[in-house]
Order: sequence, then C-alpha cells, then structure tokens
Amino acid sequence: MGYLDNSSVTVDAILTNKGRQILAAGGTLGITKFALSDDEIDYDLWNPAHTLGTNYYGAVIENMPILEALPDETQMLRSKLVTLPKSTQYIPQISVQPTALLFTTVNPATVTPATLSGQSSQTYTAIINDNTIAMLTSNTDAGAGAITNNAFANDMSGAGSMGISETRQGTIFTVTPIPQTGGEPTDPIMTRYATLTIIGNETGGFITIPITVQV
Repeated sequence: MGYLDNSSVTVDAILTNKGRQILAAGGTLGITKFALSDDEIDYDLWNPAHTLGTNYYGAVIENMPILEALPDETQMLRSKLVTLPKSTQYIPQISVQPTALLFTTVNPATVTPATLSGQSSQTYTAIINDNTIAMLTSNTDAGAGAITNNAFANDMSGAGSMGISETRQGTIFTVTPIPQTGGEPTDPIMTRYATLTIIGNETGGFITIPITVQV
C-alpha cells in the first residue's frame, strides 16, 4: 500500500481479486458500470474561517494524500458517492433485523432491511458468500433466478468453506441453514460461518451480517 502523488491527476486502475480470477479462468470482464467514493476525505477539515478567503476553505482537503488502489473489494469504495434528492438532509444508512444469524436448528430466518433517513420505496440486493452453508431466497424470486459466481478468495470466510456466492434482489430475504453433519445422532456438530451483505439498490448503502450454522 502506498500514497499517490496528488500534484497531478492520476487514474490508478487495478483488478479486484474477483476480476483477476475471471481473467485467469479465460473469461472477460465486460465492465458496464463504475462507482466513485470519497473514503479518505475528512470533511471536518473544511475551514470556512480560513484567513485567505473562500478559495482556501478546502485547501487542506485538496492536498490530502490519496491511497493507491487496493485489490481487496471489501476495503475499497466503502463510502460510495450517490445522487440523492436535493431535500435530503442525511446520508442513507441500511438497518437490518436481525443483526446476526445463529442457527442451531434447520428453521429458516427472515431478514428485513430498511433504509434510514426517510428514504422510502427501496429495493435491495442480498449476497450470501457461501451457498454450502445456507440457502438464500427473496420475496420476489421465491428461489428462482439466482446470480451465481465461481468461488473466489474473499468468499471463504470460514474453515472449509467451498461454496460459491449467490445474489438475490427483493425487500425481504429468507436464509435457510444447510445441515453440516451427516444426519446421524453420533455425528459431530460442525460450526461454519458465512456472511450476508445487503445493498440498497437506490442509495448504495450496505450492511454485512454474520451467519453461524451449528446444525
């Protein structure tokens, strides 16, 4: 990791771990969208009391060093820039109930996201990172039409994770644990882990909750 020289305009483009895996498997990226973020900006440094006038209110911010791009998509673009109505007073945040999932039986759990700060009529994308640990469905697809991707490094959140990520869209999601034992009373109970990431389609806000399966 290093800092970019901010004395000139620089575009530092690298592939994420997933992008490199796609190319290694002979695939093509087919990039159709992009996102911008301001992860490294501290807006508390805006100084309207600067003695040199309005042109210098943001001088400190403009001269902050910028980190070079990282291949870890979980660490980059965490504060995405979004377009919101002019009357918006707060940055939307995703709230979810429950905030963590612990399964000790095979009963499914319902996850209901909401967008704070007065945003309404939101739809969401949910991504479970290992489909051998739990099954993900939504209220709009009833289990059909999952977008699946080949397993890549960041998917493997727990020891022995071998599954692939699955994506659903909707407003309510159901997570159903997959038994990790052989089904016999004498079989040892395994503990496995996954994550569920929920992203607001209209705002770009997201939240990740842990999944623990002990059945």
